[in-house]
Amino acid sequence: MVVRPPRLDGPSGDRSAFGPDVGAASRGFALIPAGWIAMGSAEGQANEQPVHHVWVDAFEMAIAPVTREAYAEFLRATEHPHPREWGAPELSRPNQPVVGVNWNDAAAYCAWRSAAGPTVHLPSEAQWERAARGHDTGSRYPGGDTVPGWVPNSGRGPLDGPWPVTLGEPNDFGLYGIGANIHEWCADWHAADFYGRSPALNPGGPVSGVRRASRGGAWRHATTMSRVAARSRLDPTFRYTDYGFRLARPSTQVQ
Repeated sequence: MVVRPPRLDGPSGDRSAFGPDVGAASRGFALIPAGWIAMGSAEGQANEQPVHHVWVDAFEMAIAPVTREAYAEFLRATEHPHPREWGAPELSRPNQPVVGVNWNDAAAYCAWRSAAGPTVHLPSEAQWERAARGHDTGSRYPGGDTVPGWVPNSGRGPLDGPWPVTLGEPNDFGLYGIGANIHEWCADWHAADFYGRSPALNPGGPVSGVRRASRGGAWRHATTMSRVAARSRLDPTFRYTDYGFRLARPSTQVQ
């Protein structure tokens, strides 16, 4: 059974159900403090093993994925090719995450944003996992060992489309929707055996590969939120309608 996502205007037109202003959220960043994490999981797939400790320097992560509204500005400014199914009604609301973008599209958006202001980039897998884990670094999901109660339909999918980027509660680093709703592209190439040879300090993935790494659950899947250690990958030229991205940038704050 396909389940419809929540109304975008909230119950009885109350937009407060969806958190902060979506326009502000699409531009806002949260500080992810430097720290060690035990990256990977002994209970997951083979490519999540071995569990290994990595240090991640402080950086900033966008509090929400890039929205369709923000991506439309990029399209107007650059005449970049449109995402897959750009005109589909279930994917067309301005406060939904942009989807149907491949890794190259996401990298092009980062370059465009960087040219006009502070440098932004896709997060590494280590940065993404550090951000998703929050302060409770041993949890299975962002914020705890079970799927958070705010996730639509208790995390069961597929849904008709992705939900608004600021629906629900942020994790304790202030990030909305991380681990759920869409697969988020990461900067790294994917290698199933990389954890066995990963450096301990700010790992950035292998130097080459065939598929790019991604993280998080997605609205089209039977489960719409993934464990924080779960890894996925895709050819960087493929445009799937459950793939989007979230920005990262160097920290501008003194800890």
